[in-house]
Amino acid sequence: MPTKDIGIPVKPPEKECEDPKCPFHGHLKVRGIILTGIVYKRKMTRTVIVRREYLHYVRKYKRYEHRRSNIPAHLPSCMDVKEGDKVRIAECRPLSKTVHFVVIEKLEKK
Repeated sequence: MPTKDIGIPVKPPEKECEDPKCPFHGHLKVRGIILTGIVYKRKMTRTVIVRREYLHYVRKYKRYEHRRSNIPAHLPSCMDVKEGDKVRIAECRPLSKTVHFVVIEKLEKK
């Protein structure tokens, strides 16, 4: 089964999978927000927790503060991702109660 174009300029995975929730080999469409983060946990099946760190401006003190958020994302079986890897995730339809993102690219190794 060939990989399909998801409309985002990313390198498709080399492995193939039979996952229906894979944007490259299944029927899942990606839309909306694209974020970058580090894989923080990988203890669930086909789901990873991506930690995203960003700066937030506080007007009262005219300074920035560090903030972070954990985002659960679906991990297709064709992606080879470990804890500590930098990944790019894209928004998709709700896949479960908490999962609304899918991993589309592995950027760097640990």
